[in-house]
Amino acid sequence: MIAREPTLERLATARGLLLEPFGLEESDLTQALNLIAAHRVDDADLYFQYTRSEGWSLEEGIVKSGSFSIDQGVGVRAVAGEKTAFAYSDDISAAALHDAARTVRSIAAAGQSRRVRVDAPRQVAGSRTLYRDLDPIASLDSARKVALLGKVEGLARAKDPRVVQVMAGLAAEYDVVLVARADGTLAADVRPLVRVSVTVIAEQNGRREVGSSGGGGRFGLEHFDDALLARYVDRAVGAALTNLDSRPAPAGEMTVVLGPGWPGVLLHEAVGHGLEGDFNRKGSSTFAGRIGERVAAKGVTVLDDGTIADRRGSLNVDDEGNASQRNVLIEDGILKGYLQDAMNARLMKTAPTGNGRRESYAHVPMPRMTNTYMLAGAHDPQEIIASIDRGLYASNFGGGQVDITSGKFVFSASEAFWVEKGRILYPVKGATLIGNGPEAMQRVTMIGSDLELDAGVGVCGKEGQSVPVGVGQPTLRIDGLTVGGTA
Repeated sequence: MIAREPTLERLATARGLLLEPFGLEESDLTQALNLIAAHRVDDADLYFQYTRSEGWSLEEGIVKSGSFSIDQGVGVRAVAGEKTAFAYSDDISAAALHDAARTVRSIAAAGQSRRVRVDAPRQVAGSRTLYRDLDPIASLDSARKVALLGKVEGLARAKDPRVVQVMAGLAAEYDVVLVARADGTLAADVRPLVRVSVTVIAEQNGRREVGSSGGGGRFGLEHFDDALLARYVDRAVGAALTNLDSRPAPAGEMTVVLGPGWPGVLLHEAVGHGLEGDFNRKGSSTFAGRIGERVAAKGVTVLDDGTIADRRGSLNVDDEGNASQRNVLIEDGILKGYLQDAMNARLMKTAPTGNGRRESYAHVPMPRMTNTYMLAGAHDPQEIIASIDRGLYASNFGGGQVDITSGKFVFSASEAFWVEKGRILYPVKGATLIGNGPEAMQRVTMIGSDLELDAGVGVCGKEGQSVPVGVGQPTLRIDGLTVGGTA
């Protein structure tokens, strides 16, 4: 048996799901793009998508809800200058495709627009092979999915008698996309995505606290073996029990040490969003126009890397058909570049970085992060904690928000500890980190050697669109951060 090259195999899968069942051929795509180009435009594309999703949730020992859905459709876009015309349809047919194309061609020709060559010969876009082309929903049967959730609950309840409630969830998604661009590019991707989550409530002396954990990525459900499920349970139960002993968090300006892994969500929000191309092209980011300048302390190197195998934020190709990349954003404290989709790259006279992403066929692409993390430094993590005279060690985070223009952020720590004279004394609750992203990066004084990526649970929201992402960092000491507390 002769196997096809993976890129061609993905293209064949996409054709089989998104074109052939509806009587469409590549000539129909070219005709639709020609309709759009009846006016002068800088770019045009068609984005076909088929998504099959399944979810299960367990509570009080029984599966209380389950869901299954199939969604498919096509988005049609034309771009002239800074203007975008977009239409979408959940009816994949030649008639619907051409109707959508006629709708978007009404975009006016801007002065800087050019006529795109729609009759360019088709070329299959280069891509990567970062995950298997599998349907994760079919990787376990229903009985084994229910058993997996039951195992999570059993492990959690057996862990400690103070655990009074357990909620477990499982989600799987099979996503196939096909992109046809006016320049002749044809690209496809087959994207599996799974996640297991566990939340526990522990009670002691009338006090209740919550802990949660979980993980996932672009693989099948068989990835969640007994050892991995046990780790998720240990983290969730451990967090809940820790919080049972927590005291009110102190407030004021102090040294803060962030733990490795998921605390990188602060980096994602406080720095990553500010480095997306659209904000910088418009001049609304605090990082706008600062390429080559120092924006962080020496030793701080920040990457956005969509090429890490099996990671939640990784992509073989982005949602505009460009291969994902490993992009160095900040190197040794110096700003090196921004994250770009096709439109913002063209307007800023630079190249796309493989970061054009959209939630679905019903949304326009924009520059978005993939897996954003800081590289490791030289310090032992215990050395960093031992260096704190009086301050906070935040090992896990809940929600947060950032103002892109000013760089100001607010984050709540879901698991944190008070430290004095280098010793962790007790857990605290209600700690909120308040600061400015660029200023906080300038105040990094120690970087740990323990780079860790998150477990695979991140979802990023921007302008009403949500996409899966990854974050990560080593243990990090930041001086002079403001902590809002309850003490």
